Amino acid sequence: MKHIAFHTLGCKLNFSETATLARECQEKGYALVDFGTRADIVVLNTCSVTERADRECRQLVRRAKRTSPDALIVVTGCYAQLQPETIAAIPGVNLVLGTREKAELLDHLNSRASHERRVNVSNISEATEIMNAASTGFADRTRSFLKIQDGCDYNCSFCTIPLARGRSRSIPAGLLEQEARSIVEQGFREIVLTGVNVGDYGKSSGSSLLDLLNVLTRIDGLERLRVSSIEPNLLTDELLEFWLSHDVMCPHFHIPLQSGSDPILKSMRRRYQREWYANRLQRIKEMVPDAGIGSDVIVGFPGETNSHFEETYRFLVDMPVSYLHVFTYSERPNTAALSIEGSVEMRERARRSERLRMLSVRKRQLFHKRFVGKNVSVLLEGKGADGVTTGLTREYVRVNIPGEYKAGAIEEVLIERTGDGVCWGVPLNASSESQIVRNEVAA
Repeated sequence: MKHIAFHTLGCKLNFSETATLARECQEKGYALVDFGTRADIVVLNTCSVTERADRECRQLVRRAKRTSPDALIVVTGCYAQLQPETIAAIPGVNLVLGTREKAELLDHLNSRASHERRVNVSNISEATEIMNAASTGFADRTRSFLKIQDGCDYNCSFCTIPLARGRSRSIPAGLLEQEARSIVEQGFREIVLTGVNVGDYGKSSGSSLLDLLNVLTRIDGLERLRVSSIEPNLLTDELLEFWLSHDVMCPHFHIPLQSGSDPILKSMRRRYQREWYANRLQRIKEMVPDAGIGSDVIVGFPGETNSHFEETYRFLVDMPVSYLHVFTYSERPNTAALSIEGSVEMRERARRSERLRMLSVRKRQLFHKRFVGKNVSVLLEGKGADGVTTGLTREYVRVNIPGEYKAGAIEEVLIERTGDGVCWGVPLNASSESQIVRNEVAA
């Protein structure tokens, strides 16, 4: 029995694909071990959204070779698709698999007769197939990520994802319904829908994300359905109305902004203006005041003057966002942004990033304070640090509860205070399933 270790860089989509590959390997007799322990095979599923992701890949290869000098090192994912020869030249890498070839990992492993270097990367722009993926099979997971879509047709000027993932394509709703039912039967309480451009779901087949949500929300036993991220231009009134009027749908939105300045949005080739973004957030808060809203922002984009940045900053101060994911712009090969004049000095990019990160801290604190004194539903994830149990609300608020409770239970919790980026509370009437761990500890 060969031991195999996986490590994932990047997004929830990557994680769901890694989990699927790991599950398939286990089913074929491979023993799954943690990354960082000795293994016969190490698989790195990479990201290439930023330059940092590229550096992380190189560091992880070196770490894997230190732990397992004789291991077969496989690198796949977006970075592998974009820079296969560069990765193949990293000492210790044996096999490079592109985005399409990732789904054929087992076939490639079974055909390996030696550790000679090999690159298997095809033209992703021609891809019509799509790899099914879900993050089931991990005992410590209370939520399952379910891939519904891959690729993107948007071609934003800063982004390499269309080059790494190909054109937008979707998994048929019937297959997703079957997978979702299986996930629920395995005991998962929440499903998170993932993809590159989730809101674009079903476009080529005449279907839509709304049609899919109509199917999935009817599944018996599914208690929570969450959407990982959605482009603001795809968040229609009809979709919002459905989302916020069905109890299964979590009142949590992650809506990328990227910039609060219309000239920069145009330069980025985004498909909306700030007025539309503000309108979407206003509609959400009118319907569900406590809804959680996250946002992505890029700072230091070419041509972004200090005036443009201040416009973004003031816009976000006024917007009811709950938290920010702040990205410092990094030059990516083969993107249109490279030809845009007005490069921003690295020190200035860092300064702007820090200002927005501090704003995110304040936004999160203000959002958390809304819940003090309220009862919220928390999906318990298990033991955190210092003997507390941690979990998530439907609004994507992290909640810590003193004591140890069983992962997977959903409890009503009274929020007593905030602090350290989380809310703190106590269960109102802990159910028998969550009390199991507490009783065992007490005994």
